[in-house]
Amino acid sequence: MEQEIPEVDAWFGTLELPQLLKEFQVDYKKELLGERLLSTPSHYAYLKISEGCNRTCAFCAIPLMRGEHRSRPMEEILREARHLAGSGVKEIMLIAQELTYYGLDLYRRRALPDLLNRLADIEELQWIRLHYAYPSRFPLEVLDTIRERPNICNYLDLPIQHASDCMLRAMKRQTSRFELTELFAAIRERVPGICLRTTLIAGFPGETREDVEVLKAFLQEQRFDRVGIFSYSHEEGTTAHDLQDDLSPEEKEERVQEIMELQQGISYEKNLEKVGLVFLTLIDRKEAGRWLGRTEFDSIEVDNEVIVHSTRKLEIGEFVPVRIREAYDYDLEGEVV
Repeated sequence: MEQEIPEVDAWFGTLELPQLLKEFQVDYKKELLGERLLSTPSHYAYLKISEGCNRTCAFCAIPLMRGEHRSRPMEEILREARHLAGSGVKEIMLIAQELTYYGLDLYRRRALPDLLNRLADIEELQWIRLHYAYPSRFPLEVLDTIRERPNICNYLDLPIQHASDCMLRAMKRQTSRFELTELFAAIRERVPGICLRTTLIAGFPGETREDVEVLKAFLQEQRFDRVGIFSYSHEEGTTAHDLQDDLSPEEKEERVQEIMELQQGISYEKNLEKVGLVFLTLIDRKEAGRWLGRTEFDSIEVDNEVIVHSTRKLEIGEFVPVRIREAYDYDLEGEVV
């Protein structure tokens, strides 16, 4: 970008606010660093704990755009979390390109369990949710923290991208179908009832019908609670860009729909199991005269919602117990009890 836009005076990364202020000789109060205006509703917020990624996935341009993994200092994250909690945030979603690498660069160890425990000590935070953990060499001690701390959601977003060994090798995912199977068994053993979300890619160069069937069989075997899927797109600069993009956009989309139809049935069956049960539900908004919320097993925008009926007015950001009366493919419906 420096070469293409030479008229720019200075460049700053997403974690370089202090350097930016110093460049312009701005006098600022260090204790205010980390304060922010929310672009989300006031009861939840995203909290980035690191930037960049050291992984070498063939399809991914994030390391090219954001550089190597850089953890934010723990005290800085905690300061921001306390500020968010003090301003009324009840749920924080931890995000990073790779959550489980947190601390390796700063503390020479995987410090995510320590960070989670310290965040869980902030009493105002009722839900702490984990997004984007890499399955290869996943640190199982994180699961003990999830199980032991009640305000850490029994929810884990673990993108696998594929389940065919051929595709996993081609994607440079540093894992195998067997290792994934072992990992998910260990996760469910350590945190019974945990909600597992994953993300997939359809139409990677060289993907065959056999690879698609292997992936579908893996989904039937694992029965993930939540699945997102994208069709592969050629990204300049990635190692996969040197491979022939040998499937048409139409074929890729057909595979996306085929896989999601399978997952739709799994999602409906798992939702049916919730009918009659009571779940603590966070009210997110009111729409078309209906209250809409989420359980701890659902992240905002990407997961299920609960249609909530109540004889009293509910407040946005309120937690209420809801008994599930109806189940749909991706949503639930119930009433406050």
